[in-house]
Amino acid sequence: MADFIQTGPELRNQYTDDRLLRSWLRRRLPAEVFAKIEPGLQRLGERAVTDMLAMERDAETNEPVHVPYDPWGRRIDDIVTAPGWKELERVAAEEGIVAHGYLREDGAWSRVHQMARLYLYHPSSAIFSCPLAMTDGAARAIELYGDEELKAKAYRHLISTDPDEFWTSGQWMTEKTGGSDVGRSETVAKPDGKGGYLLYGTKWFTSATTSNMAMTLARIEGAPEGSRGLSLFYLELRDDEGRLKNIFVRRLKDKLGTRALPTAELELQGTPARLVGGEGHGVRKIASLFNITRIYNAVCALGYIRRGIALARDYAGKREAFGKQLSNQPLHVEMLADLQVEFEAAFQLVFRMTELLGKDETGTGSDDEGAVLRLLTPIAKLYTAKQAIAVVSEVLESFGGAGYVEDTGIPKLLRDAQTLSIWEGTTNVLSLDTLRAIEKENAFVPFMKDLGARLASVTHPELAGSVQRVREAAERIQAWLPKAAAEGRDFVESGARMFAYGLARTYMGALMLEHAQYSAEHEHDRRSLVAAKRWCARDLAPLVAPDDTHRHESRALALDEQLIVE
Repeated sequence: MADFIQTGPELRNQYTDDRLLRSWLRRRLPAEVFAKIEPGLQRLGERAVTDMLAMERDAETNEPVHVPYDPWGRRIDDIVTAPGWKELERVAAEEGIVAHGYLREDGAWSRVHQMARLYLYHPSSAIFSCPLAMTDGAARAIELYGDEELKAKAYRHLISTDPDEFWTSGQWMTEKTGGSDVGRSETVAKPDGKGGYLLYGTKWFTSATTSNMAMTLARIEGAPEGSRGLSLFYLELRDDEGRLKNIFVRRLKDKLGTRALPTAELELQGTPARLVGGEGHGVRKIASLFNITRIYNAVCALGYIRRGIALARDYAGKREAFGKQLSNQPLHVEMLADLQVEFEAAFQLVFRMTELLGKDETGTGSDDEGAVLRLLTPIAKLYTAKQAIAVVSEVLESFGGAGYVEDTGIPKLLRDAQTLSIWEGTTNVLSLDTLRAIEKENAFVPFMKDLGARLASVTHPELAGSVQRVREAAERIQAWLPKAAAEGRDFVESGARMFAYGLARTYMGALMLEHAQYSAEHEHDRRSLVAAKRWCARDLAPLVAPDDTHRHESRALALDEQLIVE
């Protein structure tokens, strides 16, 4: 009797296999732009399942190694990465993963084009998308605040499509004292007497430490404490001979996932740097970088969701259990259908955000659209990160024991996805940032206006009930906000996470209904219609009323404090 060998999942071209991506691009892009960019997306979709997969395997198998000294005892702090990691960097340059956002050859649609490429690139990149996110953010910061010399030197490298000219950038914010609270930064900038500065301090978590340059925050001597005293700085890591510029690598971080990505703890001992955009207001300036990296985070989360579903769907047609393929097991089909609904919701939210980003950067969007983008950025980042973890966990389970075995490649998806809810702001930090966008930038009214306009455009009779459910969720959200504000700050903050979730789910519903109507009318396809109806059948805005009693009880549960029975 021959031994049974289970056939594993196979991936097809990730562009041509992605119905929703092609449908959305066809709906939103001008016909000439779509015709121009589609061949490149098809090519990248094929690379994502051919040569890039081999590069990724090499990068994941041969993790970065820190070499502190050369054979003769000289401190070198070299970080050795795999050939596959370096090749993935070359692919990123060749495919213009950063460049398309800045060359702006597609006008206001340039960001959509760029992020579609990132979406295809990321799941096969061993998370080289992380240094690309920081590179893109640095390019934007320099575009906004850099002087002509900095633009002529660094900016051109950051947006190059020539692998030999392309630079990546780090983003050095995290210190032991701060984490998300960057205002507690202890890095000091001392004037060097030549118009520049020397930086002293420790950066506790710096990803992509093999990059050419970095953007960082530091406090100029004598500047006030807190975030308002921080300034933004640019530095290059190595001199002309390839030696680090007074930067010492304490260690590489041993992380749960993203293991091909070199992440280090650094000590700056007089590292040369130059001020970007004048003294002070560094946090406000670095926000331009954070906005880009948060959008990358959401696109990458979406990419993992799509990759997980592609693997699980293919495997369902190959794995037989209890006399039937998984694709013919009713309960397994329901699970896959639920994952597809999650994907379609995430997709609509993320690509709406990329569309608004392109308009904002090219000056073709309205003030209201800019406000919507400001509110969508933290919402999309926090919600899609949670979706990616949940979906990939289900995908792993759908493979049974094989999903738990490292060399199938499935566990890596879950380990890597877990970082998405932490990087660029945790869920709680972003929930509070959502409140700031509403309170300080008056983004709520334009957001709700935009949501209402989308619902008003949906006239397909089969979607009427779903439209009403989204409207009711929006009304609950609108009613909650002034009531919460009247109850005080603790009430508002206690309910901030569920409020942000409600905003995300409700807006997703409106976007899904819009696309469902298009797909039904122009593509004669009901799949997106079914997905939209299923999404909108959920409780989209289960808000909480965290009054004094609720918060007191929460504290007792959270900290295991006794609640006296009266």
